[in-house]
Amino acid sequence: MKNRILALAVVFALGACGGGGGQQEPTGPARLTVWIMDGSVTQDLLKTFETRYEAEHPDVDLALQIQPWDGIGERVTAALASTDAPDVIEVGNTQVAQYAASGGVTDLTARIADLQGEDWLPGLAQPGNIDGKQYGIPWYAANRVVVYNKDLFAEADIDEPPKTRDEWLNITKKLNKGGNQGIYLTGQTWYALAGFVWDEGGDLAIQEGGAWKGVLDTPQALAGMEFYQRLQALGKGPKDADEANPPQHEVFAQGKVAQIIAAPGIAARVLEVEPGFKDKLGFFPIPGKTADKPGAVFTGGSDLIVPVASRHQEQAYEVVKALTGERFQTELAKEMAFVPNRTSLAGVLAGDEATAAMAAGAAQGRATPNTPNWAAVEATSVIKQYMTAVLTGGDPRAEARKVSESITTTLNSGS
Repeated sequence: MKNRILALAVVFALGACGGGGGQQEPTGPARLTVWIMDGSVTQDLLKTFETRYEAEHPDVDLALQIQPWDGIGERVTAALASTDAPDVIEVGNTQVAQYAASGGVTDLTARIADLQGEDWLPGLAQPGNIDGKQYGIPWYAANRVVVYNKDLFAEADIDEPPKTRDEWLNITKKLNKGGNQGIYLTGQTWYALAGFVWDEGGDLAIQEGGAWKGVLDTPQALAGMEFYQRLQALGKGPKDADEANPPQHEVFAQGKVAQIIAAPGIAARVLEVEPGFKDKLGFFPIPGKTADKPGAVFTGGSDLIVPVASRHQEQAYEVVKALTGERFQTELAKEMAFVPNRTSLAGVLAGDEATAAMAAGAAQGRATPNTPNWAAVEATSVIKQYMTAVLTGGDPRAEARKVSESITTTLNSGS
C-alpha cells in the first residue's frame, strides 16, 4: 500500500532536510515529499487525497509527512538551503516573506491564472506576494475561537456563552471546580496573548522612522499580559509549554476541560481521539472588553510553497494545484471548518456553528507585523519565553522590556 502518512518530529540535518523527497526513484513513479503541518488535515482526509491523487497520477508516489509546529522555522529554513528539499511545504502565511527572501522558494507568478488567483482571499494571497511575485499559494484561512464542552457548561448551569471578558472570567471560575478545568490554556499560547494585547490598544511591534521597535513593554501590552495571567490561572495548563505540548485536543478529549482556545478545525482532531464528543462541542468568539464586538484575533492561515531545490518542479506544482483546487478545498473546509482559499467557496460552510463563531471573530482580525524578519522572531520563541517568565513569577515590566529589546534587534537585523 502506498498510503504512508508519516508523523515526524525529527530536526533534519542540513544535507538531508527533505527526508528523500527530492530523490528520483531509479525506476517507477517519482517520489514526491509533501510537508503538512500538524493539525491542518485529519489523517483520513490525507489518506483519501493520497489514494485519489496517485490513482489519477500513476507517475507520482506521494509521501505525505506531518510536521510539528515546534521548531518548524528552523527546519524549513534548512530545507530551503539544502540540495534535497521536500517538493511541497505548507507554511504559515505570514512566514512566506522570510522564506522567499532566502532565494530558496520557486516563483509561481506565471501560475496565478491557472490557479484562479483572481478568486483568492486577499488576506492569504497578499502575504504570499513579495515585490510583485507570488511565492506562496493560498491554502486555507482560520482564526481562533473558544471551543467548549457543552456538557460541562450545562452541569454548571451556564446557558449561553460570555460576551465580555469579565463574563468570561466569571463563568470560567464557575467551571473550574469539581476536578474540572475551567479552561486549558498553556503558558505559551502567544497568538491568544496577541489578541488580548490588541484589545488593549497595544501591539507586538511598530515601525518608526524606517526601523522596527518591539513594544510589548507598553502599558497597553502589559494590560493584555495581565489578563492572560488571570485567565491562564483558571486551569492547569503548563506554564512552560505551548498548545502542542501536550496536544491540547488530546487533553480536551479527556472530558475534564471546559474550554480551549483554538481554530475550529481542532474539533476534527478531538473526534479522532474521542468520537463520543460529536454532540458535545460548542463554539463562540473570543470575548472582547465590551459586548458590542468580539475580541481581536490573529487571522492567519497557510500557504503552499515549492522549494527551488525540488527536483520535480512540474509535478510539485500539480500537487499544489490539486490541494488548492475546488474539490479538495471543499473537502478541507467541511472536515476542518477552515475558510477556503477562494471567495467563491465562502458558502461551503453556511449554517455551521464553528464557522459562524470564526467569522464573527474575523471581523476583529489582525496580523503580525508585516516584515520578512517576523518569522525570525517566531523562530526564536522569545515571546513564549517572556510569557513563561511572567507566569512563573518574573517581573512583568522587566521581562517585557527584555523581550521588546530582543524583538527590536531581530526585526532590524540586516536592514
